[in-house]
Amino acid sequence: MMRQLYEYHPVVGYRYIPRLRVRILHEGGGYLIQVNEQGFRADRPFARARTPGHRRVLVFGDSFTAGDAVPNRQRYTELLEARLPDAGTPPVEVYNFGLSSTGTDQQYLIWREFARDIEHDLVVIAVFVENIRRVAAQFRPHHDEHGVERLYAKPYFRIENGTLQLCQVPPRREPYEEHELDAAQAAAVDHGGRFLVLRKMVTKLGMRDMVQHLTQYQPLPHYDSPASPAWRLMRAILTQWIRALDRPVLLMPLPLPQHLDETCDAAPYQARFAELAADLGCRLHDPLPDLLRIAPATRRRLRWDKDIHFTPAGHDALARSLQPVIADMLGAGLARAS
Repeated sequence: MMRQLYEYHPVVGYRYIPRLRVRILHEGGGYLIQVNEQGFRADRPFARARTPGHRRVLVFGDSFTAGDAVPNRQRYTELLEARLPDAGTPPVEVYNFGLSSTGTDQQYLIWREFARDIEHDLVVIAVFVENIRRVAAQFRPHHDEHGVERLYAKPYFRIENGTLQLCQVPPRREPYEEHELDAAQAAAVDHGGRFLVLRKMVTKLGMRDMVQHLTQYQPLPHYDSPASPAWRLMRAILTQWIRALDRPVLLMPLPLPQHLDETCDAAPYQARFAELAADLGCRLHDPLPDLLRIAPATRRRLRWDKDIHFTPAGHDALARSLQPVIADMLGAGLARAS
């Protein structure tokens, strides 16, 4: 993450620089980022009042929703907006509140700070399953404007006496040096998982996919038990957020590349999100089965060679998986309204 794309925000930690328009170099040849006045990637402002005759969907997530590696028009949210009327719904506005490198905790804060008063018919919470590490973190490494990796504080929640407490707001603007952190803080830095040195070496040698295939390494053991501390925190955040919403909610876990390659087991996270959706009475859509029906060689082209984010084909596949679900939910809302 290059900080010149972002500005400090005292609650969320950062957001895109409002009205920014910049081309980003990338292995796919580069892509254009355009940001609206609220500080989110969009070609239009996010209006509070719904456009007459339109339905509106609000979508929250991290870089897989914000659209790292593709321009705005090729993201699954824009594809859905263009295609949903063909599925029998009225015209639909899809507002994408995705913000790269955030955790589900920060995405909840985005809803509270920027979206809670926006008229809408449906909320989609897209949880890239790796976010379970981010919600447990108090600090995350990001690249500054010079490309140097630095440690930045992030807002975070903790559970105290059964209640969520928001901490480290406002987060410090300036980056931290490792020596400034005490032992507890150092343990709360998200380095992207276990075996950091080994993972960096394997990635540098270009052997990541092969080693994953051979070892069947489980990168997210936090989902193995409903009692794991990280899952209890993730569950508490999603529960508080979803219960605060007064419109239908679609909860959508997004898989890791290893799940798409079938080199690690998706069953633990699938079980946790299914339990949560059942307890809260919200709709769950797991796109992984649809994506796994794509032939392996074609499926590999859903993400870039080096960058793990979706290619245009990946966004298209996700939009196709989501379209009938959202059309059904919006259609049910129309039926209730009539």
